[in-house]
Amino acid sequence: MPKKVILDVDPGIDDAMALCMALFDPDLDVIAVTAVGGNCPADKATRNVQAIIEQIDPPRWPRIGAASPPDHRLPVDGRYLHGDDGLGDVKFEVAELRTRHPSEKVISDAVRSAPNSVTIIALGPLTNLARVFQRDPELSSLVGQIVISGGTVKGPGNITPAAEFNIYCDPEAAREVFRSPSTKTLVPLDLTNQIVLSYDLFNRLPEESTKVGKFLRKILPPAFRAYRQQFGLEGIHVHDSIALCAAVNPELFAFREMAADVETMGELTAGMTVFDRRRVPAWRHNMEVAIEMEEKKVVAELIRRLGGEPVE
Repeated sequence: MPKKVILDVDPGIDDAMALCMALFDPDLDVIAVTAVGGNCPADKATRNVQAIIEQIDPPRWPRIGAASPPDHRLPVDGRYLHGDDGLGDVKFEVAELRTRHPSEKVISDAVRSAPNSVTIIALGPLTNLARVFQRDPELSSLVGQIVISGGTVKGPGNITPAAEFNIYCDPEAAREVFRSPSTKTLVPLDLTNQIVLSYDLFNRLPEESTKVGKFLRKILPPAFRAYRQQFGLEGIHVHDSIALCAAVNPELFAFREMAADVETMGELTAGMTVFDRRRVPAWRHNMEVAIEMEEKKVVAELIRRLGGEPVE
C-alpha cells in the first residue's frame, strides 16, 4: 500500500525537484502539498506550489495548502540561489485559485483523517508544523512520522557559521517541533552536502518531450549558474531531494538516536541545532538523525525517481 505523505515545501528549485520525484512515485500517496515561506516569501511559495503541479500535471493532484507569513522574522533571502520568484525566474503562468485553504488547516485535516498513518516530509522552515501543534496539541501524537530536511550536527551552517537555512528561517518553530512528542527523523546538512549533482547528471534527466523533463530543463540551468557564481561549484546540492529519499528509501541510510534542540536567542548562534553528545547526556533522545548514506545508490535512486536513466 502506498505511503500517505504530506510534502511541506518552500519552493525553491530543490523543493521543485523533490515534488517531481514524489508526485509520480507509485509508492507514495501524496495527499497534500503545503506551502511555507522560506526560499521565497509566503505568497510566492503558494504560487510556486501551484505552478509546479500545473506544469508537471501528475496523475493525481494533491490538495494544496497556502502559506501565510511567519509569526517571527523570515531573515533569509534565497534569491541568490533561486531567483526572485523562487523558480529561477522562469515566470510560469498560474491559474488563480478561487479558494485557498491555509497550510496548517490542510495538515490538520489530513492527519486527523488518517491518524498515525501520515508521514510529513518537511522540506522548508517548520512554521506550519509549529502552528498546527500550538493550535491542536493532540495532533503531534497523531502524526505517523516527520522527516525534516535541515539542521547540522557537526559541520558549519550554510547561512551563518552555526545555522542551516531551514532552521534559521524560523528557529522558534523548529524548537516547537523538535520538542514535540512526534516521531521525528532529521536529515542534516552534514549529510546532504556530501552529494553534488554535476551537469553530467543533469543530462540524464527525462527527455524534454515529457512534462517533467521540460519543467526541470527550465528551472535547473539557473541553479547550476548560481552555484557556480556563488560557491564555485560545477554542480548543485539537492538537500530536500535527499531528505525525500531518506523517507522513501531508509535502507540506504544509517540513523542514530539523538537528543536535539534549537537555539533561538544567540546573537551568533540563533538557529543552531544543538545535540547533547556528552559522555553522560542529560537530555532524552527525541529523534533519529541520518548520519551516513550509500551515496552512489542514493544518486541512482534520485535519477530513477525523476524518470531519467539509471546511474551505473
